[in-house]
Amino acid sequence: MGAEQIRRWESGALAHAVSDPFGQGPLPWLRGSENYFDDTGQVVPWYADLARSTGGGTRTADDVHRQIKGFVSPGAAAPGEAIDFHITVDPPQQFSVDVYRIGHYGGDGAAKITTSPRLSGIVQPPPLAADRTVSCHHWWMSWRLQIPSYWSVGAYVAVLTTADGYRSHIPFTVRHDHPADLLLLLPDITWQAYNLYPEDGRTGASLYHAWDERGRLLGEEDAAVTISFDRPYAGSGLPLHVGHAYDFIRWAERYGYDLAYADARDLHAGRVDPSRYRGLVFPGHDEYWSLPMRRAAERARDSGTSLVFLSANTMYWQVGLAPSASGEPDRLLTCRKRRGPGKSALWREVDRPEQQLLGIQYAGRVPDPRPMVVRNAEHWLWDATGAVEGDEIPGLVAGEADRYFPRTSLPEHDNRILLAHSPYEDSEGATRHQETSLYQAPSGALVFASGTFAWSPALDRPGHTDPRIQRATANLLDRICKRD
Repeated sequence: MGAEQIRRWESGALAHAVSDPFGQGPLPWLRGSENYFDDTGQVVPWYADLARSTGGGTRTADDVHRQIKGFVSPGAAAPGEAIDFHITVDPPQQFSVDVYRIGHYGGDGAAKITTSPRLSGIVQPPPLAADRTVSCHHWWMSWRLQIPSYWSVGAYVAVLTTADGYRSHIPFTVRHDHPADLLLLLPDITWQAYNLYPEDGRTGASLYHAWDERGRLLGEEDAAVTISFDRPYAGSGLPLHVGHAYDFIRWAERYGYDLAYADARDLHAGRVDPSRYRGLVFPGHDEYWSLPMRRAAERARDSGTSLVFLSANTMYWQVGLAPSASGEPDRLLTCRKRRGPGKSALWREVDRPEQQLLGIQYAGRVPDPRPMVVRNAEHWLWDATGAVEGDEIPGLVAGEADRYFPRTSLPEHDNRILLAHSPYEDSEGATRHQETSLYQAPSGALVFASGTFAWSPALDRPGHTDPRIQRATANLLDRICKRD
């Protein structure tokens, strides 16, 4: 096992040190905070691991040394309910938990809501692994956060910091059953599918990767079939693709949209009622869907609730959720993909292609960002954007792309339109096309699918914002919310 491999695992490189802003690693979620200045006064992003030789600054914990790592159960809760934190600290020492809420907050991107008392950290037992399923369900509870009645619903991040300056993160959601214009659904099932914890070259496994006894990284054929929510996220503690959801949240809260929040497992379990909202917004990469999730989205559309899909490769794999060994519901995620008994887990291969809900479906990866080419520029979605037919919006086709499949049936609709038709080259040099779709169901519900990873980043990610996409998204949401 080479030293370079060890350094990659120690730094969380496989999970988080990825430069593609549309595809993999999360970008800084907090801006302008005193927590993110180094000893020289220079601003550094949260994921920067300051050189250990300097002897100062906050450093990112890793999955090999486990300086501080943790997870929560459940992942979402309402005011008046509790979130339990399970945290390991090595070496044992005191630590604290700062809780932030994601939002615009004058451009800071988040606001600190509370800080725990100083807590005593212990070294929890090593993760348990059985047939590639890694779980930390046997970790003792370290802290219980009782969510006050006055807390706002939203996406939250807990920042764990040890006395000697190591830091990790845990995301969670505060939901409420009060009606709102829009229900934002955080894709925690897809986040967990990509989670390689522990990224240690030995034990960790996701639905994509695992390691063999020689420390070689294996692909999907040898990856996990069942994974557990009872474990930290690899690397810094934030999921892959989490930045896509945060980009939308910052933009939407800046402009005052009335948002409720939940996660994908809430939709799966029926803890939220989609009929209470004018629209459901799926803001990030949302690849893994259970049958109850799909049924809930279809019922919502058919009863007049609009659906907004702001990424690509949505609802590609069908998954199942099961309780943990202790009986806590929806803590185990299973996706057999093309392995094992039974049918394929691709929705399109069990006669339920995703296009029948989305209007388009996954076409493939985009090796290099390409322009989005505007189509049907006279449509109201493009009003006041300045876009004209054939305009190219730089970099908006990126990461992964969807398109219309002519041989696949469409959902029942009163009208339907494609709003972008954009050429790009795939990894083999063949020309493909990305498309953006909008249709109106017989119920009156609108169903929008961006067909690209880069739509949400164009709303509020520094260096990637585009006023045409911001205006087009506002046109869509204003129509759904019936704003003047």
